[in-house]
Amino acid sequence: MYAYIKGILVQKEATLAVIEVNGIAYEIRTPLNVTTNLQLNQPCKLYTYLSIKEDAHTLYGFLDIEDKRLFLHLISVSNVGPSTALMALSSLSANEIREAIAREDVRTIQSIKGVGAKTAQMIIVELKDKIRKENLQLADGKETSLQNEYMSSSTLQEAINGLIALGIAKPTAEKTVQAVVKKYGNHLTVEQIIRYALKAG
Repeated sequence: MYAYIKGILVQKEATLAVIEVNGIAYEIRTPLNVTTNLQLNQPCKLYTYLSIKEDAHTLYGFLDIEDKRLFLHLISVSNVGPSTALMALSSLSANEIREAIAREDVRTIQSIKGVGAKTAQMIIVELKDKIRKENLQLADGKETSLQNEYMSSSTLQEAINGLIALGIAKPTAEKTVQAVVKKYGNHLTVEQIIRYALKAG
């Protein structure tokens, strides 16, 4: 229904972007790397998909048309809904997912939270030919300048909020973030913290 939405970013969280277009603000769920690369109060464009259910209409947004295509591929698989696809694109880069599917790497796909062995195998069986045919060679998400900054309490809180938004209980999110920082150091970005946390889970 909506191919893309282009406007001013008026609010962002780890996995949420709010874009204002002609006085209407659209709330859009995004993979982890999206809002990291967007600036508040600046023009932006997200390629979107509208999920319609009886109890909710949810917009999902992506920086790149190919990431949106991968999301659509994932939700076409049985037992893989938008939330699981969003978790996949937050846990791994789009390139990592494509490569794992093309290589039939069940272990990597299964490392995504909420994806068991059976579902991982189904993803590979149903998508490997499509992914190989597309032969996509996209660069991984951009690194941000935050990587060189000392971690602030707001960074930790944003990481915790991002995990909660992805369906992880608050106590678990807080504990996992603390463990990640202790293990990997205090110069991580929000995106890096959440990725490590998802892999640890």
